[in-house]
Amino acid sequence: MTSPPRTESELLARAGALSGLTLSQIAETYRVTVPDNLLTRKGWVGELIERCLGADAGTRPEPDFRQLGIELKTLPLDRDGRVRESTFVCTASLINGPGTRWENSLVRRKLDTVLWIPVEADRERPLAGRRVGNPFLWRPSPAQWRILEQDWNSIMDLVLTGRLGEISANRGRYLQMRPKAASGRSLCEAIDADGNRIRTLPRGFYLRARFTSELLKQAYL
Repeated sequence: MTSPPRTESELLARAGALSGLTLSQIAETYRVTVPDNLLTRKGWVGELIERCLGADAGTRPEPDFRQLGIELKTLPLDRDGRVRESTFVCTASLINGPGTRWENSLVRRKLDTVLWIPVEADRERPLAGRRVGNPFLWRPSPAQWRILEQDWNSIMDLVLTGRLGEISANRGRYLQMRPKAASGRSLCEAIDADGNRIRTLPRGFYLRARFTSELLKQAYL
């Protein structure tokens, strides 16, 4: 088990050391078996990178590197270097309480500082042979924070007034909300328009692929 990094520089050095390696090379170092595909192991790549870099948050609602306040996100790229999909940020709270104000929301804490690690995700390339790219650290600019806050407030206003049905993946410029559960058997509590508690599918916040594509371009330019 890799110990958590003590400084931001140490974390960046560890991440940089993975650049250019294949997932099988990284997995071999930690005696981890590479699955044939990600159909039933969607989070495997992220879990492998977390293990290598010493992420210590586990399932806690905190940034992955707790002492540093840094979140880790892998960025799957197609053969042309384009971001393939939106990026999961965190599960959304659908009941009014702690974390349902922007200032103390988990989204804000998770996105305060993010270590992005691009990973090849070309479906025609075997998972074991996919390479890890150059990492980059991102802290939202004031302008980006404003839009993220606007998106979050727009979505949470509907959540907390019981209008979940009005939320679609089209809402939000950078941030969107989508169902998170793999099946209808996983339910959580929410409220309806009359303030009654109901059971519904869990939701998650995601960063749009076109937004993370811009972050990638800015980092490499």
